[in-house]
Amino acid sequence: MIRKTTLSFFKVFFLFSIILFTKSHTYAQTAAIVGQQLPFDRICAGLIVNGTPFNEYNATFSYLNFPAGTTFEVELSDDLGSFTTPTATTKLSFVDDPATGQQTIKFAIPTNLKGSNTYSLRVKSNTATPVYSQRFKNFQNQTSFPAFYRIFTDKFYINNREANATICSGGSISLSVDNPTPSDTPSSPANYPGLTYKWYKDDVLIAGQSGTTLVANAPGVYYAQINYGGCDDDNFSSNRVTVVSSTGGSAVTVDSSLGNPFCSNGTGTVLTATSGNSYAWKKDGVALAATTRSITATESGIYTVEVDFGGCKATGSIDLKSNSFAASIDVADEYQLKDGETLNVSVTTDATTPKFEWFLNGIAINGATTGSYLVAVRGLYKVKISQESGCIASKEFTFRITSENDAKTTVIPNIVKLSGNYPYWNIPDIYKTATTKLMILSSNGEVMFDDVGSNYDPELNSFIKDFKNVNPVYYYVIQADTGEKKGSITVIK
Repeated sequence: MIRKTTLSFFKVFFLFSIILFTKSHTYAQTAAIVGQQLPFDRICAGLIVNGTPFNEYNATFSYLNFPAGTTFEVELSDDLGSFTTPTATTKLSFVDDPATGQQTIKFAIPTNLKGSNTYSLRVKSNTATPVYSQRFKNFQNQTSFPAFYRIFTDKFYINNREANATICSGGSISLSVDNPTPSDTPSSPANYPGLTYKWYKDDVLIAGQSGTTLVANAPGVYYAQINYGGCDDDNFSSNRVTVVSSTGGSAVTVDSSLGNPFCSNGTGTVLTATSGNSYAWKKDGVALAATTRSITATESGIYTVEVDFGGCKATGSIDLKSNSFAASIDVADEYQLKDGETLNVSVTTDATTPKFEWFLNGIAINGATTGSYLVAVRGLYKVKISQESGCIASKEFTFRITSENDAKTTVIPNIVKLSGNYPYWNIPDIYKTATTKLMILSSNGEVMFDDVGSNYDPELNSFIKDFKNVNPVYYYVIQADTGEKKGSITVIK
């Protein structure tokens, strides 16, 4: 009996040893990932470093008992810290040491990441089955931290860069993030609609305001900052605007971008009024269509603007002067030249070293380069005066010379001679009325003119086109109060 008992105990002990060995061996083969502490406490990408947006981070971890060929990836959680739908990162490179079972992955976050303060970061095995993963902790021993891709990293402006604004007592004004044209530098965060903002009054955060516009209804110093959560930076803030209150409006000022007097050089000067809610402009007492804060002025004059500050209004003005030159001409807009008569037309100007150009029916008159010209034939004349030094500018005058016979004759010409001084077909003045109907047709039936006689201008409505070797023929129909007239027109050289 004793021997039998001893044998049974030995068998039980041996079986228990096998079980312990098996469990120990199984535990030794279990895969594991152990993440080291992250070298950063938040991910704030996008800042320009050496001309390139910074976006690279390192995560180091140890791995144990993974089969050869296993790969690892770094993932971000969603903005609530959950990995149910993780945010993929971009693996830039990795360094692996199989002997120690350690790997470092360099990664970048998505450039469209809007950001949150509750992201988590983990490493997971990609090719091993089952998939193993572990969250990292930052050097503050936290698994949740801010992560933002800061898509705009520059100073920006509000209130059209103006440092001051005025409201009426009980009124308000809108302060908005400026949105300059694409050619302006720097650009504006307003070009990135996904961004939100923090607005401050007297350095105190205004609760509930995150858009590109703030309605300010109290005096104070206002500014905006791009909301990058835990990646906020004072460098990404706007200019400061001092808002003051006035019971009767304030003195409105009007500034000229080119100074006063100004030299437009053909582009004009920009007049800008004190910032308000709405604007009504006048020039020399006549209302202009402009209702914006800034307008472009190309002429001298007294410009006034009434600014509504939200319940009260005030008016400002500027007596705008031009550094351009003055000029005048001593002929009426239309002059009737008698038979055999000539007319000396002169231009008077205070331009510096002026240049003169004379034109007849749109064609430059050869040799006419002085301030006067002797007119001997009828037609549409133009003289252009240019000041080509100092303030570059030019002025033009036009006038028409008609013949004494134009008003008297009722004879309708049927020939146009291109070699003459007046290579156009004209009709007598008695037919140039609003009740006379004039139609001109080509030999192919193409309508060259179809309107009332008062709208017919022989220079502007010239119908003679594509003159070749064959003398073209046109046809006219005149329907006047005195009856209808029809005929042909032959063009000859």
